[in-house]
Parts: sequence; structure tokens; C-alpha cells
Amino acid sequence: MAMDTAALSRIGLAGLAVMGQNLALNIAEKGFPISVYNRTASKVDETVSRAAAEGGLPLSGHRSPQDFVLSLRRPRAVVILVKAGVPVDQTIAALSHFMEPGDAIIDGGNEWYENTERRIREAAARGILYLGMGVSGGEDGARHGPSLMPGGSLQAYRNVEDILTRVAAQVDDGPCVTFVGEGGAGNFVKMVHNGIEYGDMQLIAEAYDVLRVVGGLSNSELAQTFAEWNRGELESFLIEITAGIFGVHDEHGGGELVDKILDKTGMKGTGKWTVLQAAELSVAAPTIAASLDCRYLSGLKEEREAASKALEQAGIGRGDFFVGRSIDKRRLIDDVRQALYASKICSYAQGMNLLAAKSAEKGWKLNLGELARIWKGGCIIRARFLDRIKKAYERNLGLANLIVDPEFAREMVQRQAAWRRVVGLAIEAGISTPGMCASLAYFDTYRRARLPANLVQAQRDYFGAHTYERVDRPGSFHTEWSKIARQSKIGAGILN
Repeated sequence: MAMDTAALSRIGLAGLAVMGQNLALNIAEKGFPISVYNRTASKVDETVSRAAAEGGLPLSGHRSPQDFVLSLRRPRAVVILVKAGVPVDQTIAALSHFMEPGDAIIDGGNEWYENTERRIREAAARGILYLGMGVSGGEDGARHGPSLMPGGSLQAYRNVEDILTRVAAQVDDGPCVTFVGEGGAGNFVKMVHNGIEYGDMQLIAEAYDVLRVVGGLSNSELAQTFAEWNRGELESFLIEITAGIFGVHDEHGGGELVDKILDKTGMKGTGKWTVLQAAELSVAAPTIAASLDCRYLSGLKEEREAASKALEQAGIGRGDFFVGRSIDKRRLIDDVRQALYASKICSYAQGMNLLAAKSAEKGWKLNLGELARIWKGGCIIRARFLDRIKKAYERNLGLANLIVDPEFAREMVQRQAAWRRVVGLAIEAGISTPGMCASLAYFDTYRRARLPANLVQAQRDYFGAHTYERVDRPGSFHTEWSKIARQSKIGAGILN
């Protein structure tokens, strides 16, 4: 008996943790009937109840993979939101058994891009289309409008494009979704997005530390400062939520909650993947790498406490820095604002350069300006200046680095004096600002026409005969450095 296609759902979603539930409700709220499935039946019931409570949304729950898949209109499209790795393969195996050629699987998790490329090949052997789609925005973004980064099968994207453009966050120049590219491009772009996010969060934390320790700002003053920054060039989701964090009181005691949180930062792996890929592609990403190192060091809580005691006993401390010193709070706040802005530009520049390098290696033809555009809304790194990053790449498709775009270059130069003051002040006070230091070093290294790398290459040729190039003639050269050095010593001895 033929099935009533009008009764079938337009799309399906498997994996009903909070992100999955919220994305499913978002899709249903936009008027697209959706079927949902989860191995744990209680999650299905919970999602169905939420759909009913949030306005009788067109969402149906299913308790078996077969019923779930067969409830979908062809060509079927199934979004998977489960933990990356083996769980994705297991979910695909359970669902694809009931899928047919022309159907599509869309993995919305933070997956390693090579796993996506393997799954694309495996799905293609069965005639199934596959997308690896980065989803950014957290729980709130999933429910009300995330930034979406799909890559893989263009046909699979076209099959659900009308859904994704409605579900994504909306900004002044369109929905925050675009077809990123072939293969694992979508997952790779999301990975780098997260790497930039690591750098952004670290830089904000360093700004907080300098203002708190050197400036003596209270949590109330910090909340006011970050709120003011969010009305200017630093306007962004992360600055906005940071201002809010400082105002949350601890319900289990006095003071603000932020002061009671253990200083150990968790991570899920995308920052590490970003740094590894940067090294693999010979792309300098020191700000992102510094942020990762800081997360590692934060995990050494007991060692840091022991080191603090041991070094204090040895005589180290910040006491001398503050003796007889008067801090101009207003100037410090403005300097830190400028240092944070300049450092953030460097972090974004590093991420964009990594995307460009990978795109060249894989032939993805990534549109960096369009990626900046879809990050303007919904995602964690959404910020006012992403529109200017978009325009920078529109002005110059072959832009080598954001910091040489005329507009950004002018801003970097204008802010470098304040940037150097903040970094110098932090070093003098014994406050670690590895992200800001790494960003400043990146800026200073990139802007110099000549570096001391000539000496390093001479050393390499000395001990390893690695050869060197010259500035005054073409070709590769090798010098018998040790032989000449010995002759020079002999000659010097004779002269003496």
C-alpha cells in the first residue's frame, strides 16, 4: 500500500541531547515537520513533550531506527547529533540499513574532518549523500538560530537548503549558512572557528587578569567595563557574556560566583586539532597555540599551587611592583581595550590563514569573506568586526594576512603603543599574558622585512650541511664553517 507522503516528515534528527533537542525544535518552529529518534526512549518522550508545550510544533517521536527512517519523505535527510567518533559510525550503521540511494546523512557534530571524508566515501558506495556540518552557537543558538557550516555533497545541501536557511541565525546580509565546500571542508572550518574561539577566550581572560590584579578593578567595575566595551569596536557575544558573568552572585555564599570557580579549563579537542593542523601546514598560529598551552597549564592546579609556594619561599613575588606605584585606572582600561582588540585581530588572522592554507592543499576553494559573514550571527565568535573582515576579503580575494589590509593595518599601528604598554606592564608585574604576548610577537615578526633567521640558517648549515640561500645571488650554498673556524683560530694564534 502506498504511503501518504503528506503525512511524512520533511527531515529527521537522531541524537536528542540538549543540542539535538533544541535544533529539532528550531526546525519544527520554522514550519518543517520533523521526526526525531534517540536510542534512549525517554529522550524521545522529553522532546515530544517540549514540542507540545512550546506551541504544538510539528514534531513526531520514534523509538526504532526503521520507523524513524521510514517516517521521512524522500529524498530523505537525517541530521545526526551524537558524540564524535565511534558513536557516529554506530548511528550511521543503524540508520543507513533502511535508507535508499539519494537519501542524505548530515552529521552536525564536532567531527575530525578526515572521518567525514571517509564516511562520504562509504556512503557514496551505497548511493547515499553525506554532509559534515559544523554547528556553532551552543544550546541557545541551536534553538533560536545557529551558524551552520555544511560541507560535502552539494546535492545533499541543495535538498535541505530551504530548511537550513530558515533555521540559521539571520543577519543583515542573509542567513548564517553557506555551502562551505567539498569533502570535510565544513568540519574543518568549524574546527578552526573553535580554535579562534580558544584564542578569543584566552585574550579576554588576560584582559580580566590585568584589570583585576594591576588595576584593582572590582567585579562590579569589570562588569561595567566589559559592558561599555560591548558598545564599541569589541562588541561580540563573548564580551557580552563576560560582562554578565561578573554580575552573577554566588547563591551558596557571599560575593560573585566567578571568584568561586576553580581555575581549571576544560576542552574537547578542537583547539588541539587546530594547532596540530597549523603545524602540519607550516602556518604560524601562536595566539591559538598559547591559548591551548594555558588550558594545559590550568589543569596542573596542584603543581601550580606547589610552585607558587616554592618560588615565594625563594623570594619571588609581585609585591615590589606595587610599592609606591599609582595606577591610572582610566588609562589602563583604555590601554587594555586597545591591546585586546589588536590581539584579537592577530588571532583571527591566524585562523583565516590556516583556512586558506588547507583550502589550497585540498582544492576546497574556501570563500574566506563568506565564512566571516556566516560567523556574524549565531556562533560563539560572532562579533561586530567580522563584517569588516568580510569586506577586507571582498576588497582583496588574495589578501595574504588581515593585518596588511589597509583598514586593519591602520588600526594595528594606532593601537600598538597601548598594546606594548599593557604587555610590558603585565611582564613587569609578573602576570602571564601569553595570548597578548604571542599576538604582539606575531605582529612584530610579520611586519619585519628582515629577521635574525639568517643566523639560524647559518647554524643549521654549520652542524648539518643544510645549505643556505643568499640575498645577493641565486642558488643554494654550503660553507665549511668548522674548517674556516679552525683556520681562523690557528691564524689568530700565529698572529698572537
